Amino acid sequence: MYRQGDVLIVPLEESAVPPHAADADQEPRDARGRMVLALGEVTGHAHAVLGPGRLVREPGVFGPLLLHLPDGGRVVHEEHAAIPLPKGWYRVVRQREYIPGAVRIVAD
Repeated sequence: MYRQGDVLIVPLEESAVPPHAADADQEPRDARGRMVLALGEVTGHAHAVLGPGRLVREPGVFGPLLLHLPDGGRVVHEEHAAIPLPKGWYRVVRQREYIPGAVRIVAD
């Protein structure tokens, strides 16, 4: 497992990847060509992945992301050290916060 700030990146075995993930529409890259895992609402900084790959959003309220890196990649952020990731599939989970009566994604 890998963590960078409020983003958790969990390696997946090939057999655990949902069948639809390979053909699902991918999330668009930002203007700098990065796959953005989480965008800081206050600072504008981003947890992003550099390199070839695909980022697919799963359905649901918090829509976890599936990340495929055929050649590996690096997770970067302006305020954190870069994290190298080996090739493979990953589930990307945003940290959540419980508020009485609700749950919300933690914001930078």
